[in-house]
Amino acid sequence: MTASAASIPDRQGERDTRNIPIDRVGVKGLRYPIEVKDRAHATQSTVATFAMTVDLPHQFKGTHMSRFVEILNAHGRLIHVENVEKMLRALQKRLHAERAHIEMEFPYFIGKKAPATGAVGLVDYVVKFETTVDGPKRDFVLTVIVPVTTLCPCSKAISAYGAHNQRGYVSLAVRFEKTVWIEELIALIEASASSEIFSLLKRPDEKAVTERAYDNPVFVEDLVRNVALRVNAHPQVTWYKVEAENMESIHNHAAYALIEKRKDAPKRKPAAKKAALKKAAMKRK
Repeated sequence: MTASAASIPDRQGERDTRNIPIDRVGVKGLRYPIEVKDRAHATQSTVATFAMTVDLPHQFKGTHMSRFVEILNAHGRLIHVENVEKMLRALQKRLHAERAHIEMEFPYFIGKKAPATGAVGLVDYVVKFETTVDGPKRDFVLTVIVPVTTLCPCSKAISAYGAHNQRGYVSLAVRFEKTVWIEELIALIEASASSEIFSLLKRPDEKAVTERAYDNPVFVEDLVRNVALRVNAHPQVTWYKVEAENMESIHNHAAYALIEKRKDAPKRKPAAKKAALKKAAMKRK
């Protein structure tokens, strides 16, 4: 005999007496097939790993985990900014939450032509959507993680036979007003490095990539500054955080740099800026 829902105890719905609210509770590591908007082909099919959470007031013992999956299933596979917000509003309503969060990470593929032969191969990039609603407010952050080639300017300057280079990874997170394409951010990052990378290279292509990197040496500091200059010029981006990590080929450590900026932040007054520079100089001594 099948028991009715009303006759089965609901432990999550019981009252908790410890008087401790939980900031985020939900499901994590949930893999789900999705379609995302693709600038060249309208949509692209991929698989995302989801984290879906809500806040839990102190008086509730637990949340109903199955409802997260139900809401994800109910909204189909086409995922975009507006769609994610609808899922979050549904989480707020179904789980009686003030705040709700969805994080999704997925591989995004772009077909790239090799620089000399034009041979086409797919390159995969990591993309993240992070969306939060807090009452009526909404926040969305788009992040791309892009592998690049970097060549050391110091090594080039002091070496008679070449220069060491390495694989670098640039993470760029942005908030924006109007649509910013994933492809835009990837291209912006690749233009800031010594060279972009490819999946398919014949010998003439390998020569072209190697020489391109040699002609465009960048420190990790140059890399984040190059990205920052390009993002500063992007009219839709309102905030960004760019991080670069070079997996050094001749050191047993990685080189790292970060710049974070809110583009609409008030500029420092000249006197305050001068004082800050003087303080920084004193610290270095």
